[in-house]
Amino acid sequence: MKKLLLSGAATLALTAQVATAQVDEDAPTGGNMIVTYKDDVATLDPAIGYDWQNWSMIKSLFDGLMGYSPGTTELRNELASDYTISEDGLTHSFTLKDGIKFHNGRVITAEDVKYSLDRVTNPETRSPGAGFFGMIEGFDTWNAGEGDGLSGVKVIDDKTVEITLSRPDATFGHVMALNFASIVPKEAVEASGEDFGREPVGSGAFKLAEWSPGQRVVFERFDDYHRAGVPKLDQVTFEIGLEPTVALLRLQQGQADVPGDGIPPAQFLQVMNNPAQAENVVEGGQLHTGYITLNTQMAPFDNLAVRQAVNMAINKDRIIKIINGRAVPANQPLPPTMPGYADDYEGYAYDPEKAREMLVEAGFADGFETELYVMNVDPNPRIAQAIQQDLKEIGITAEIRSLAQANVIAAGGEADQAPMIWSGGMAWIADFPDPSNFYGPILGCGGAVQGGWNWAWYCNKELDARAAEADAMTGEENAEARLDAWRQIYLDVMADAPWVPVFNEQRFTLTSDRMAGDDSLFADPVHIPVNYDYIYSKDAE
Repeated sequence: MKKLLLSGAATLALTAQVATAQVDEDAPTGGNMIVTYKDDVATLDPAIGYDWQNWSMIKSLFDGLMGYSPGTTELRNELASDYTISEDGLTHSFTLKDGIKFHNGRVITAEDVKYSLDRVTNPETRSPGAGFFGMIEGFDTWNAGEGDGLSGVKVIDDKTVEITLSRPDATFGHVMALNFASIVPKEAVEASGEDFGREPVGSGAFKLAEWSPGQRVVFERFDDYHRAGVPKLDQVTFEIGLEPTVALLRLQQGQADVPGDGIPPAQFLQVMNNPAQAENVVEGGQLHTGYITLNTQMAPFDNLAVRQAVNMAINKDRIIKIINGRAVPANQPLPPTMPGYADDYEGYAYDPEKAREMLVEAGFADGFETELYVMNVDPNPRIAQAIQQDLKEIGITAEIRSLAQANVIAAGGEADQAPMIWSGGMAWIADFPDPSNFYGPILGCGGAVQGGWNWAWYCNKELDARAAEADAMTGEENAEARLDAWRQIYLDVMADAPWVPVFNEQRFTLTSDRMAGDDSLFADPVHIPVNYDYIYSKDAE
């Protein structure tokens, strides 16, 4: 997921077991929560919505067959009461819970599962998440607009659906927990047509009560939700059109509960130095890595020694100070909270003197000139200047190209346009907590295409083959071996040095005194920024 998205903790294996929720079962119910945002919501259609703002909203309006235990990345059954996998890992059978309902009052059936998966993968839907379902039998044909739905999805009876894969895939459980796999009622989609994203009908803990464009979106409790005691709040109101600095002031005056756009960078230290406010700040890890791409197809970055030298030239601690310490230094593509992270890997140490020596040995005793592309939104230009200074120290003169996000992305998608890119503002946040999601789109050969997100244009076919083998290792008995395989893949990526991993950004959520719940719910790795379903209001006590 691009920085337009998501984040996390860790899960070691794909399981279908229900995990214990880290929530206060005795928390009072009732009350309202006010969340502020600068921009209006783009859509609440789970097949379409794919940004950090609407992701958690959609999760509270819709459910899929699978989900996550609150505050964690542990898979659990959601709408399914039972989930079995065949020994060969190809056939996945789901049995629906009894009596689960959509917001319109109709009971959900297996036909709704079939319809929803067909809809998200239908090219006419234009879903940005369609590709996640590529392991389902019949996907290629249906995605090409041929046939009549996913042949691998079969309705056995009203409560049972069977999904057959064309290849074993250890990520399938996570895919079925994505928003894109949410179950929707056909009659509501057809009645609303293109407006379904404004008139959503799901089966989540909340239902849409009001949407006044540019002003507010209001969710209210769904009394027939399939989990007892959920949600805790009666209502969540999203106030739209508030600049982050104004939103912070609203919270300080008791008129808001969570600034959805985060703590404004200019006010971050002010908030953290105020004991009363700092007490209400929850810090959480993200499945995020910020990095510099080195275009392996453009000279001189087609030279391994040059890429390794650049890795040793960057002072990551100094860059982290620019963002007020809201990150930890990175030394590999995976963030520390991602399964497969190599704890014992030290990476390339900051050593400008050694970096200069390597450039000399590589034939660049006089250094060279290059370009560094960066998104033109603070603090990214300042970070680019720090990188520029570090490169100057070893003899590399980098001209900064500070452009709008869309222009940087476009440049990265051309094989011969951007020698270096600082990914800030566009850096990768995982769609789901599995190491494979940090490889294919941004480091695999499949992403090294025009318009792709592999801006290093790095393609190691041997690693691609090993990645495919790792994802074919299904079942709990292979979980550790699979993580070991992915761990080694990323270490081998770092040996080739197509990136300079810079930092893993932390997330800071500020709340009002009225809101309560376990900290993990305010820094939920899946519901960004807040798990609205389980937090509660002290006013309800």
